[in-house]
Amino acid sequence: MPVFRIHHITKYKYDRAVKESANQIKLYGYNKPHQEILSHELHITGDPIVNRFTDYWENTVGYFSLAAAHDELIIDSRLIAKTHNYTLDESMSSPGDWQKLQEEVPQQIRLLDLSKKESIQSQHEIEQILSNIHIGDISPLEAIKICSAYIFNEFRYIKGITSTETTVDEILAMRSGVCQDFAHVLLQLLRTIGIPSRYVSGYICPNKNGMRGEGATHAWVEAYIPNIGWTGVDPTNNCFAGDQHIQLAVGRDFNDCTSVKGTFKGPAIHDLMVYVSVGYEDGSIFEDENTVQMLPEKMKNSNTTNEQAQQ
Repeated sequence: MPVFRIHHITKYKYDRAVKESANQIKLYGYNKPHQEILSHELHITGDPIVNRFTDYWENTVGYFSLAAAHDELIIDSRLIAKTHNYTLDESMSSPGDWQKLQEEVPQQIRLLDLSKKESIQSQHEIEQILSNIHIGDISPLEAIKICSAYIFNEFRYIKGITSTETTVDEILAMRSGVCQDFAHVLLQLLRTIGIPSRYVSGYICPNKNGMRGEGATHAWVEAYIPNIGWTGVDPTNNCFAGDQHIQLAVGRDFNDCTSVKGTFKGPAIHDLMVYVSVGYEDGSIFEDENTVQMLPEKMKNSNTTNEQAQQ
């Protein structure tokens, strides 16, 4: 049962004072089996009152505003989380689960929402990738593994060439990207064959074992499997999400899980810096810091953290 100490700083620096900043954060940790949030400290510029609520996807969401003029906004999150070892019993999934999905999905509105694939121009490429998967002969779990392995083997992991605005069509054309991009492609594959799937934001904490995205914000997918429930799969590393994955939020895609987003009044443009450190039980610390490149149209009157595009 590893324990991780995660320090996550989001810092906006404005080129002139702004005011009436209103922001939403999803930094609290998702309530789920095999993950326990031991403590969470949140420090924000101006010490505003943070109102919390639970959204449609059952994420804990914080909302705060800063009325006074300010030239920077720092959101400092310090999370201590414990995860529990869990071994997935793959024998619990069988080819008969496809029929169970057809029966269960229409009965649950969230499953129905998460089964609808995105309308994209390159859907024929998705269909081509899936053409070699004969789902009638394998279980949904096996189909998920095949799709994850395809992304891992056929897409290159390259930082800095995509952003939170990059579409699935663009990712398919480049055959490259980072964790967020691979998650979006996997969502399209799984939803196309009728498996409800949701985007997951969080951290990966493998303590320098060579996994891609380690020690930083990360994204993966959870797929719904009858008799098993929500099962995390990480196409960036071609593995099931385990006790080294810390989950923050879930939703249909990145936009439902954005760590920080908001608006402000003023003509300012801003720089965004994101710092993440993960402390391990053996005393080692992994640190990652990025100055995030903001799209020009996003730099005015908007705070949107897109650090996942950098990992």
